[in-house]
Amino acid sequence: MARFEISSTEMATMGGDARAEVFCDMGLMYATGRGVEVDLVAAHKWLNIAAIKGSDRAAELRADLAHQLSKMQLAEALRAAREWMTVH
Repeated sequence: MARFEISSTEMATMGGDARAEVFCDMGLMYATGRGVEVDLVAAHKWLNIAAIKGSDRAAELRADLAHQLSKMQLAEALRAAREWMTVH
């Protein structure tokens, strides 16, 4: 399964709103399988990061998606988002 991680300095220096929308788009990419296999855990992770960065749209999508995940999947997604936020 493909994983797309943002690590370039160019992306790291983008403005908050722009970054939030990029993360939201990544969440949608994983939720819909656009260019990657559908991965709802990864989708929730990126939507969560986008919501933390200020995307209201991502927060709504994340809440909808959370209802489709098991408790273990939700915990995995939250842990992955927390780890990513710690590193970046």
